[in-house]
Amino acid sequence: MPKVVKSDKRIKKEKYWERLQHVVSTHKNCAFILVDNVSSKQICLIRAKLRGIKAYMIMGKNTLMKACLTELMEKTDDAALKDRTERIIGQLKGNVNLIFTNGDLTDVKTVLDSEVRPSPAKQGMIAPSSVTIPAGATGLDPKQTSFFQNLQITTKIVKAQIEIIAPKQVIVEGDKIDGTQAMLLDKLKIYPFSYKMHITKILQEGNVFDAKVLAMDTDFILSRFRNATKNLASLSMGAGVPTACSAPHSILNVFKNMVAVCAESGYEFKEASQFLAAAKNAPAAGAAGTAAVAAAPVEEEKKEEVEDVDMGGLFGGDDDEY
Repeated sequence: MPKVVKSDKRIKKEKYWERLQHVVSTHKNCAFILVDNVSSKQICLIRAKLRGIKAYMIMGKNTLMKACLTELMEKTDDAALKDRTERIIGQLKGNVNLIFTNGDLTDVKTVLDSEVRPSPAKQGMIAPSSVTIPAGATGLDPKQTSFFQNLQITTKIVKAQIEIIAPKQVIVEGDKIDGTQAMLLDKLKIYPFSYKMHITKILQEGNVFDAKVLAMDTDFILSRFRNATKNLASLSMGAGVPTACSAPHSILNVFKNMVAVCAESGYEFKEASQFLAAAKNAPAAGAAGTAAVAAAPVEEEKKEEVEDVDMGGLFGGDDDEY
């Protein structure tokens, strides 16, 4: 039989197939990202940075990735791998791509946030955010006032230039941008939008979470955990139901009661001796302090004597007769 020669496209597809299955099999964490309006230069820079933290980006058509991962599920006996692969397939909807890592997904988010591309407003696009033109000089000559009039922007002419009197919102988030808005922002050299890769979901330790959990750092989690344990301890103490959170407080209260009984009865045990000794020395220390204060010389304030002031008979003496 004649030897079948594979085309370059076929060889490239097989390599992609093997690479995707290998990466899914060897990496437990995955970030699902949106790459809408992201330039090829941004993708290249992000790939290079991801390799530095041992993370790998896989991009491709959903149908191809689903077929590849379905085959991986059928030929593996690893239950955890099957479950992880099934969850990945369930997230392949729309323009979603994958980033795999065995490290912290927060590092992946940091890399994605570092590559942001400013973008001008284009006619026909849906505004990802609202845009407000600030007040001040525009650098445009008075012949171009028609753009501002169409958008109902109040202006004045100062030194042969158009100046905006008050800030004006020209684009509302979610609205379609028309030609006048796009042209005016371009003339003002305002690039209001930015494009980057956004993480929509993450797969970590076999569970899928919203990307918002990546904003929670260690300090935030620990503070929430401390508050929860305090609330649980208070609830347990109030209800009289012992729990792991209330046990230290209950033990401390019992120890205080035992020390109080020892102080009253004269019986001592090793753990209470230091507290009882401190309690016995407390009055002596207080008396010594009082004695020291009493021994200190007290300077009497000298009272100023009120002297009779002779006014020189200005108002007459007491014996003057009228």
